[in-house]
Amino acid sequence: MKNIILILFTTLTMAQVDVPDKYWISDDDWEEKIAGVSAFGDNNEETIVVEFWAEFNKDNCFNDWSKIEDALYYRVDITEAPKAKKEYRVRMVPTILIFKNGSVEESFKAGLDLELPTDITEIQYAIDKINEQSRF
Repeated sequence: MKNIILILFTTLTMAQVDVPDKYWISDDDWEEKIAGVSAFGDNNEETIVVEFWAEFNKDNCFNDWSKIEDALYYRVDITEAPKAKKEYRVRMVPTILIFKNGSVEESFKAGLDLELPTDITEIQYAIDKINEQSRF
């Protein structure tokens, strides 16, 4: 029984830990990563998925981030990005915003139960649709 509890606890706490540091952003590097404005004035044309995350709700985070295709993924701790949280009116976590050329194209927000009412299939469909529309 102890082993089952330990495995369950480890699995639940891995949600936040399994996202490598390079995928975490804050207000300090928001412009560079999301708006994509480089020192040369070039804009980022990649599709970017941003998950606003909070420690208090880590059990309900988006766990399928590694399955995202044809887009970059970043996670934002709302305590490290209060400016971005305010600018994009993030009231519930998790909140997922999909950006193209620095503009929000799609959003998915947690409900009052703090659970994200979507899955990787719906998010990937939105990414594919955004990518298809940007080809023209």
